[in-house]
This record gives sequence, structure tokens and C-alpha cells, in this order.
Amino acid sequence: MNMKWLVRSQSMVTLASGMIYPYYLLFLKNLGNSFSKYGLAFAVFTISSAAASQWLAPRMDNYARQWLILSSLGMAGTMIAFPWITTYIWVLLLQMIMGLCNAMQRMSERVLLADFTEPGKRGKAIGNYHFWTSAASGFAVIIGGLLIDWLTIDVLFYLSAVLYVWGSLAVWRSIQLPVKDHR
Repeated sequence: MNMKWLVRSQSMVTLASGMIYPYYLLFLKNLGNSFSKYGLAFAVFTISSAAASQWLAPRMDNYARQWLILSSLGMAGTMIAFPWITTYIWVLLLQMIMGLCNAMQRMSERVLLADFTEPGKRGKAIGNYHFWTSAASGFAVIIGGLLIDWLTIDVLFYLSAVLYVWGSLAVWRSIQLPVKDHR
């Protein structure tokens, strides 16, 4: 894996999350139309992500690529599950899983960014990484908004799952490529 593949895979993951996140409130509205419930769900996400980071930290250096694949597949699974849930308690459970996946993804990308760059020469590579993942996020919101006018929120969840799987396949494929100097 090299920086190019990290940018590609994480741009796809950012596209997947950005496509569904702004419209997530519409989904929650169908399960109780309360901003306090949305707040609690997001808190469960962030707190579970923080807690998971403490367990993941010592395991990250040797397995960052594997955690990155697992995080995307876990998010794909939650995106597939969301349209099928009917109670708020299941939303909280999925938010907990998503928090774990978020910790895997964020920590993996940072470890790999450090691995693929040299001290004193990281700025340009990280700026490029940030540009492409941020651009993917912006386009995702636009694409999600256009699609949700024609499709249901459920279909948007499924499309997001496909993009998460695509991101994990990009990481997996990059691991299969011949090893070259990745800097």
C-alpha cells in the first residue's frame, strides 16, 4: 500500500459517510423525531469511538491496514442494517458499532499517513490527502441530496454500504500489489 491507495480508499470511505450523514436525521425522525435522541445517538458513537481507541492503540502499528479494511466492512454492515431497524435501542447499538469502526478507521489512517511520509516532508502529502478526502466529502453531500430526492433513505444507506465495501477492496487490493518503497 502507498499514499496513492490510501487517498483512494479513504476518499471512497469519506464519500460513503458524507453521502448518508447529513440525511441521517431524516431516518431518526421516523424513529422518534427528537433532537435529544439524535444527540444521545451521536454521543454513544463518539464515546464508543474514544473507548475503542484505548484498546486498539497498542494493536495499531502492526495491523493498521487490516483494521482499515475491517472498519470499512463494519460500516458497510451497519449501513445495510439501518433500514431494517425499528426501535431506537437498535440505533444505539449500531452507533456503538459505528464508533468502534470510526476508531479503527481514524487511527489506521493516521498511522498509515505517518508510515507513508518522512519526517520533515509530510506537509505536501498530508495536504494532498486532506484535499481529496475533503473534496469527496463535499461531493458526497451534493450527491446524497440529489439521490434522496429520487430514492428513499434506505437506498441511500445501501449505496453508502457499497462505497464502504469499495473502499475496503481498495485497501485489500493495495496490500496484494508488489511491495515498493511507499514514500
